[in-house]
Amino acid sequence: MKRFALFLFLLAMLLGACSASGQPQANGEMEATVKRVVDGDTFELATGEKVRMIGMDTPETVKPNHPVDPYGKEASNFTKELLADQKVTLKFDVEPYDKYKRLLAYVYLPDGTFVNEKLVRDGYARIMTIPPNVAHADLFLAAEREAREQNRGLWGIDGEKKAEPKKNAEKPKQEAKDAAQTPPEGKPIKGNINSKGDKIYHVPGSASYDKTNAEMWFATEEEAQAAGFRAPKR
Repeated sequence: MKRFALFLFLLAMLLGACSASGQPQANGEMEATVKRVVDGDTFELATGEKVRMIGMDTPETVKPNHPVDPYGKEASNFTKELLADQKVTLKFDVEPYDKYKRLLAYVYLPDGTFVNEKLVRDGYARIMTIPPNVAHADLFLAAEREAREQNRGLWGIDGEKKAEPKKNAEKPKQEAKDAAQTPPEGKPIKGNINSKGDKIYHVPGSASYDKTNAEMWFATEEEAQAAGFRAPKR
């Protein structure tokens, strides 16, 4: 009996050590220190690992052979103010890494601020939901809609002096809109939630594809259906 009790004690200690190891794992979390911010949605840890924040996408500032997107510098500077040299909690979803070996995480400051959501709600990022990491998809969607309604950040881009022609003043807005609707690699299917709350997906080439704003992206129709979306009615 004593040997069995000792075995259980040692097993508990071993499991505790594993859970506290701080290694990234599905639906787990870890503490980390931010070394530097790469751009609005990506940063590097003191360990050298890079972290890509889940569920949102800020305008590009450092993408090779790509111009700086409208509101990109503002988003990057805002993230630097939030995260530079901070100790943060990283929480993972179903997939802790992307194909570039970057950590995929929800990021929390010591005061509890949910950084991913804040960037969306304050207008520094647009949502980019890629299954299977969808734990906070509804929260991000609500945050983006609020930012749009309040014309915050990139949703209120003016970009040009009032004295210049109106058509020029509209250019940054169109560039931001076009960037928001660029599908992530391998995820061409648009998922949209209309004013009635209906979840509808649109495949490339379909009648409403080009004029539909994507709120989620999917690789296949089966993936969209599994997330509760349906094909448009004919």
